[in-house]
Amino acid sequence: MEPDTSLDAIVIGAGFAGIYALHKLRNELGLAVRCFDKADGVGGTWHWNRYPGAKSDSEGFVYRYSFDKEMLQEWSWTNRYLEQAEVLEYLNAVVDRHDLRRDIQLATTVTSARWDDSLAQWEVRTESSEVYRCKYLITALGVLSEPNAPEIPGIEQFSGQVVHTSRWPDGLEVAGRKVGVIGTGSTGTQFICTAAETAQHLTVFQRTAQYSIPSGNGPIDQEYLDRCRSNYDAIWDQVRNSIVGCGFEESTVPATSVSETERTRVFEESWQRGNAFHFMFGTFNDIIFDPAANLAAADFVRDKIATIVDDPATAQMLMPSGYYATRPIANKGYYETFNRSNVSLVSIKDNPITRLNENAVVTADGTEHEIDLLVLATGFDAVDGGYKKMHLTGRDGTPISELWNETTAAYLGIATHQFPNMFMVYGPNSVFTNLPPGIETQVEWITELIRQAETRGSAVVEVSETAVRAWAQLCDDIANASLFPKAHSWIFGANIPGKTSRALFYFAGLGNYRRVLADESDADYPNFTFHSDDHTSLEREHASIPQ
Repeated sequence: MEPDTSLDAIVIGAGFAGIYALHKLRNELGLAVRCFDKADGVGGTWHWNRYPGAKSDSEGFVYRYSFDKEMLQEWSWTNRYLEQAEVLEYLNAVVDRHDLRRDIQLATTVTSARWDDSLAQWEVRTESSEVYRCKYLITALGVLSEPNAPEIPGIEQFSGQVVHTSRWPDGLEVAGRKVGVIGTGSTGTQFICTAAETAQHLTVFQRTAQYSIPSGNGPIDQEYLDRCRSNYDAIWDQVRNSIVGCGFEESTVPATSVSETERTRVFEESWQRGNAFHFMFGTFNDIIFDPAANLAAADFVRDKIATIVDDPATAQMLMPSGYYATRPIANKGYYETFNRSNVSLVSIKDNPITRLNENAVVTADGTEHEIDLLVLATGFDAVDGGYKKMHLTGRDGTPISELWNETTAAYLGIATHQFPNMFMVYGPNSVFTNLPPGIETQVEWITELIRQAETRGSAVVEVSETAVRAWAQLCDDIANASLFPKAHSWIFGANIPGKTSRALFYFAGLGNYRRVLADESDADYPNFTFHSDDHTSLEREHASIPQ
């Protein structure tokens, strides 16, 4: 049977966000919906990122959906953190449990989406020249979906393989190989810890030294599972009202209010417990605000590096020098990995890569680092990269890349002006938190907004430019009150040459973000306008942004 080309809604992306959006809009609102994904399987980030060591960095009991309580009671996992294959298995089970697969079209790249003002519809085109029309466009492109790969002179001469971690080929093994890896962020450090165990030799090309906290990963038992299942209501209530949504109580104690001995004790306890988000947010409440508190945390990690790493020169290269204010990184045994005889570290900040030759990475000092596999753990053009790559045009043919040329912004991370009836899941200025509860929050709010539009008989829903700009400014103001902007990080777009560095997230926490969403809906959407079929406005004067 040919798919219906005239739909109520189209969802782009079949990861955590797209799967839930399809479920809510089709199964709960009863809309005709189709979900497209360029991959040949569902899972989004968890489909593409198959590199050795890939796993969640939030604990498994909160790295899932909360909406299906029966499934929460039935589904099991084996370790504190979920391996990539486990997450993918879980997402496929959700798709099948809720009969979503029949409305997911895989191996389909959406190349363009154009707003047709005369019809109050979106026209969506695919790479295979299919054309669809829909009233609502839901973009679930993913925060980390557009790979960032450096240009390396001589790459065409290299006789080995070059692979980005987010495009890991099936069957590619590192065992017994001479592997080089560029990048030591969340992905790079996960890969390094795993690849070092089997590679003949692993050369780590470090751009920036990282604060890596032990993950505390390990097997869980039946008692642990039973405790999670019996407390799920309380767990999810705490998550929804927390800052980072990671399933622990965040600290209310300033580091500067206690003695140095007490600070050390608290840091050590968290270090032994494991989890990077806990170390940053669960120990003290001022680490990301107060330079003195931040220095105390940073010095604690640097002392650990000096103690753990045997070679003083390697330990010195591994020591971060800036603020502890990038996205938290957690691994099991990261610094210990550099004590292995088959692992070497090269600081390309001090000794840059100049080129590749047939079988080696050549650095500025002339050294040839022999490899047969080069892994690019170089991250992503985060948040808006996927939007700018797609030919996405709003009113008057305005490309989103032009709209976002100077200021990448979306009200609540969900909607932007000149793009009516388009709702983003984790667009720019979304809440900085554990992604699954953040995604659920946004999808549920978008679903209710669409329900309101359908109930009112509105053809068009659009946000005001004033609201978008005010929200972006609020996100900047919140970020600038912290130390986050002082660190070179992808969460501000600072990893992409030429990209304007600014707050891409709302840093006031999930609980506060949910309250802002509730204020908007409870006040009857003052920052949105609902238009009837003849494009006359049904509502209203725009109001100010809730703080």
